[in-house]
Amino acid sequence: MTVNEASVGVRRRGDVAVLDIVGDIDRDADAPLQQAYDGAVATGAASVLLNFGEVGYINSTGIAVIVGLLARARKERRVISAYGLSEHYRHIFSITRLSDFISVYTDEDSAVGGASATAVDGARAARGGGE
Repeated sequence: MTVNEASVGVRRRGDVAVLDIVGDIDRDADAPLQQAYDGAVATGAASVLLNFGEVGYINSTGIAVIVGLLARARKERRVISAYGLSEHYRHIFSITRLSDFISVYTDEDSAVGGASATAVDGARAARGGGE
């Protein structure tokens, strides 16, 4: 049962779509996260930034929801990054190796800068270009 049902808002910062997640991330968070992701990519965002600043709890099923979102983004060649994780969840991302695939930042400005640069590098690599 969800104590703090997740809601997800979408906003843009340049080429980056920011998903502002509020509440707990568990199996019930899958639909709101997928809908927010759909809205973000529909705007043509080059990358997606997950804001965990208002997330209270992530259970193992919530980790699976995040992995599913990551798999979808990777299939679409879209960069996913994150910020606002507590030290505990930064550690969880590390031991589950999520942080090998999702760049984790301490604040939104550095995350947006990193996501924008990664998206440009990814697009360049997809075209077969160099520096």
